[in-house]
Order: sequence, then C-alpha cells, then structure tokens
Amino acid sequence: MRRVEVIQAQKEKIDRNTGKTLNKLRVAAYCRVSTDSDEQMNSYQAQVNHYTDLIKKNKEWEFVDIYADSGISGTQSDNRDEFQRMISDASNGLIDIIITKSISRFARNTMDTLKYVRMLKDENVAIIFEKENINTLTMNGEMLLTILSSLAQQESESLSANTKMGLKMKMKRGELVGQASCLGYDYDKEKKKLIINEEESKIVKYIFNRYTSGIGCFVLARELTEKGYKTKKGNTTWSDSSVRGIIKNEKYVGDLLMGKTFTLDPISKRRLDNFGEEEKYYIKNNHEAIISREQFNKAKEILEKRSRNHNQGRMKKHSLKYAFSSMMKCAYCGGNITRRRWHSGTDKQKDVWFCTTAIRKGKKSCPECKAVEEKIIENAFVKAFNILCRDNKTIVEEFLENIEKELQSKDNKKLLNKIDGDIRNVENKISKLLDLHLEDKIDKENYEEKYTELKKELQELKTEKKELDIVEDEEKTIKERIASFRKLFQSKEPLVEFDREVFKTVVEEVIIGGYKEDGSIDPYMLTFIFKTGLTSKIDGHKQISKSEQNAGLQKCTYQEDEPR
Repeated sequence: MRRVEVIQAQKEKIDRNTGKTLNKLRVAAYCRVSTDSDEQMNSYQAQVNHYTDLIKKNKEWEFVDIYADSGISGTQSDNRDEFQRMISDASNGLIDIIITKSISRFARNTMDTLKYVRMLKDENVAIIFEKENINTLTMNGEMLLTILSSLAQQESESLSANTKMGLKMKMKRGELVGQASCLGYDYDKEKKKLIINEEESKIVKYIFNRYTSGIGCFVLARELTEKGYKTKKGNTTWSDSSVRGIIKNEKYVGDLLMGKTFTLDPISKRRLDNFGEEEKYYIKNNHEAIISREQFNKAKEILEKRSRNHNQGRMKKHSLKYAFSSMMKCAYCGGNITRRRWHSGTDKQKDVWFCTTAIRKGKKSCPECKAVEEKIIENAFVKAFNILCRDNKTIVEEFLENIEKELQSKDNKKLLNKIDGDIRNVENKISKLLDLHLEDKIDKENYEEKYTELKKELQELKTEKKELDIVEDEEKTIKERIASFRKLFQSKEPLVEFDREVFKTVVEEVIIGGYKEDGSIDPYMLTFIFKTGLTSKIDGHKQISKSEQNAGLQKCTYQEDEPR
C-alpha cells in the first residue's frame, strides 16, 4: 500500500488574490438606522464608535472602515450606498470579516440576506451578527439564518402594518396625511390646513378657463410653457399630463380625497394608484375653493368624454393592432418599443421593433439599442414558453388556478341582473311621473325637478351597466384564453409556432436588450416577464445572420407602422 502524506490546512488567513498569508484579519463594520430622528442618530453614532473601538483594540485585526447608512430603510439593499460600497470592497478582496449588530440591521429582507451571505461566503468573507451570535463561515447550513432573517422581515412587515393602520385612523379623523399642497395652495403646518397661494391660483384659474372653453391639454401645456408659468416644483416646462392632473384634482373645489395611492408591501415599497384595493377618505368643503364646483364638473365632464373617445378610437385601433403593442420596453432608457417596417415596398421588406427614444430624439439618446426583427421575438417567445411549461409546471398550474378562482369569485351576472332591475324600476317611475303630470296631479316645477333627478339616476345606471358589460366580455375572453392555454399546457406537445392569444394570456412585459454576465451590452437579449412572476432570458442574437448584424439603421428605409 502506498504511503499518503497529509498536508495540514493552514490556520492563517490566505489572501486568495495573491496567495500570501495575512498577518492580520481585515475587519470592517456595518451600521444603519432607518430614520433621521435625534434618538436614532444617537444610536447610529454609538454604533460607529462601538465598532471602531472594538476593531482597533483587537491586535489580530486590521481596521478597514466603518460603512454606515443613516435615515435609510433596510427592506431593500439597492438604495443603501454605504452597504453597496462595502459589498464591492469585500468582493474586491479588501475585507475578511464584516461585523454588524443584528440581521435586521444588515437587511430586513430574507432574500437579500441570503443573497449577500452566499455571495460573501463565496469570496471567503465572514459576516458576524452580534445579537444572534452567528458567524456565516462557521455555521452549519442556512436553516437558522433563514429562520432568523424571516423573523426580521416579519418584524418589518408588522411595523409597516402598524404605521399603515395609524395613517388610516388619522385620515378617518379628517387629518391631512402626507404632502397635501399642490399648485395654487400652500400647506400651513401650524393650522394644518391648505391656504390659497394667490399667485399660483391665477395659473389654476387660467387652466380651467382655457380648458372649459375648448382648449386641449397638449395645447394648454404649450401655452403655459410659452408664457413662462411655473409648476409647483418651479419648472417652466409643462406637459399635457401635468395639466390633466390639475383638471382632475378635487382640491380646487375645496374637497380633499385621501388614499389615492397605497404601498403594495414594505419590501418592494411600490406605490400604486388606488383603484379600490384600499379605503379612500373624502372630505367635502375641507378648505377654501379656487374653482367653482360648476366649472370643475364641466371640466371633468369634458375630460372624461375626451378620454372615452380616445380609448375607444385611436388607442383601441392601434395599441392592440399588433401582438407586441404596448408590451415592450427598452432595457437601456426605459422607453417604449414601437414597430417599424424596413425596406418598405422591396423584396427585402421586414418588420422590426425599435426604441421610440432613439427614433424621436436620435440614436445618440439611446446608443445601445438595436432594432429586433419581429420574427425573432416570436421565435424567442415560443422557446421561452416551452421552457416555462417544461421546467415550471407547478408554478404555472398554481397561476392558472388563481386566475380561475379570481374569475369565479366575481359574480357580474348577479350585479348585471340587479342593475337591469334598477333600470326598469327607474323607467317605470319616469313613466308614472309623466302620467301624473298629464293628469295635472303634479305641477310643472315639481315634475321637472323630479324628472331631472330620475333621468340622472337612469343615466348613471346605464353607464354602470355598459362598464359591467365590457368587464363581462373581457372575462369571457380571458376564460376562453385560459381554457385554451390549459389545454395546450397539459398536452405533451410543445408550442411550435407563435400564438398571439397564448402570448397575451401569459406575458406581462418584454424587455428588449440587456447585459451579459461579464457586464457587456447585449442589445438582442429578450427578457420575457410572465404573469406567474417568472422571467426568461432568451438570446435573440443567435438567430440573426452576420449580414443582418452588420446592417445599420441609416442604410434601411422604413415607414412608421405604429403611432408614436
């Protein structure tokens, strides 16, 4: 039997970049407080002093730095500059140990905690959590860390829920929550109410007067810009959306609506428009009005009418014209992707999708983007969909079941039947009212007053019925799509060609362009974001010939195939 000599492992720390033995361990600390209050700032300074002394007093340690974020939430790591600087330094081999007070100081997001612990572990960098007495390099497995970081995340969610409840109670009492001031008003902190700003109110009156006289938001925005009027933030460039926002704002008639938006969750901190998911609080005659209620209602009526016409006309015609319309974004500038036709009218004619920013403002405004042929996107989706069905069957099945449950929970048929009954009831009342008037049992004044009231009620019911009919039709279409998709999903045969209905059913968004693992730009990367929450990256570049790769946009003639 051959003799094997065992070479013992070194206890000393080795610099993996140079292979040299380190005499001292390079140690840093991370501190964070989530608010700028005096009490929290004292805690923040105490943490900094504590770790500076702790590291410098240890003869086996070499002090690197104190990385400290103040007044920043721990639920997400991306917005913590010092945290990101520390991770970068650790990845570059400048740190051996990171000390922090607790898991909740490091991150209150379980996913972030595990992500960075694993990343640093790969770099042979230890994290010591003092409170939990955990050293990530010596611990066995991740179970304990997962449980503790989940508890930290739960604590964050509990605090958020308590804060949310407190804000709701304030709104129920009629107290202003958040920044309530807008163009035309200033917020008086002492009196806790909105006070008219005389100079700004002139701009508000101008907007409403011009709009109710027939001038549209786009033209109005141009007029305001030309006149040099300033927005609330002091900008002199106006957009049609900012004008539209003023026309819709109930504050100008003295009312106040709170709860227009809500935070989706304490981790992502995404704020969404409140379409009824959360409670809203409306206070009538809360403060002095700038615009009369009559003029405000007139402006609102014009706005709604134009929006209806716009949605039913141009948007319906064009936004749904192609499968990828309004579904794609540029990875580099965030702009929309629109359809173009290259070499129009020739035998080389083909349809491509290209960044609108580069089209409108020139290639210099988004130099990384490239036009991607429509056929390539279609083929890439077929590939992404088949991978989804093959590798994520459980998640897809759960997604389908959730949609079906949601559709089943909405009983629009009952609601439609009720509205139909209400409409018949109001129509009978109008008929009886007319009979009473013809029989001289009710005078003209009372008749007209009651008739106007009933006609308004009837119109509102018919509008509600029309909206429910649209929803019912949409849900019927969705049910048909789901049934078709389930049939396809449960079959063993993969998708062989692009199917628009399948695409619309399962895809939330498509990102054109991206970055490779080495950080280099890949303008032909296609990222499909599915409604299940899964994403799939497909390399579209492999499907492009060398001649197509070398072709420049300037050499191609194209016509606009989708409105800007």
